Amino acid sequence: MGKIIAIVNQKGGVGKTTTTMNLGYALAEKGKKVLLVDFDPQSSLTICMGYDDPDGLPCTIAILMQHMMEDTELPKEYVFHQQRNGISLDCIPCCLELSAIEVSLVNTVCRESILKGILQEQKHKYDYIIVDCSPSLGMLTINALAAAQSVIIPVTPEYLSAKGLEILLKNILRVKRKINPSLEIEGILFTMYKERMRLTQTVEEIIRNTYEKEVPVFSVRIPCSIKVGESTLQSQTIMQYAASNKAAAAYQELAREVVNHE
Repeated sequence: MGKIIAIVNQKGGVGKTTTTMNLGYALAEKGKKVLLVDFDPQSSLTICMGYDDPDGLPCTIAILMQHMMEDTELPKEYVFHQQRNGISLDCIPCCLELSAIEVSLVNTVCRESILKGILQEQKHKYDYIIVDCSPSLGMLTINALAAAQSVIIPVTPEYLSAKGLEILLKNILRVKRKINPSLEIEGILFTMYKERMRLTQTVEEIIRNTYEKEVPVFSVRIPCSIKVGESTLQSQTIMQYAASNKAAAAYQELAREVVNHE
């Protein structure tokens, strides 16, 4: 049975989508079968995967959620398959319609478990299912946390990003206590890390001193690199676009840490 990992932070711009795509590819490089799930109405992961018109796709996570909410049969085929440099990487895309689905969830029976029902259909086919969550603590994120076994929290080493951690961790623990007892925090992941900046080092120290006794913090840090942004524009992972880049090595190290955590 595959492991479901939710990439979560209510703050935008911390590298959730970039982490989802690059971690997924790095795990696939290691021979793991990986499914990426875009669970953000902004559809950033879908676009990064090369699907420039998310609203024109024949099937998205929004359609699957609607089927589950209406208790109707899911389509026979809804996973999109890709080959990148001979490496398989599958995804379930998203579109803006997911915003309307989130509103409808309020009046749905077992509303926290709709995504879980969908992913259970795929769990036995993959080693890892990685869910790219929206920058909020709404019902979509609650669904992702209810479905996941673990959470990775990307955090930029900035003061406001650190301040938001306390609220996020409280919500994760609330979901663990009330909905999903098996949920664990895989780790806090520093992204866009500028090692020569004093502020970066100060914020990292604050986060480690405040949380590391209770919450794991990944030893690897994802460095800030313009090549990562360039790779996104090309709908490529950093490993495909610039294999020798330090960010590529960092994501490969992150994949090793995730695998070794098993």
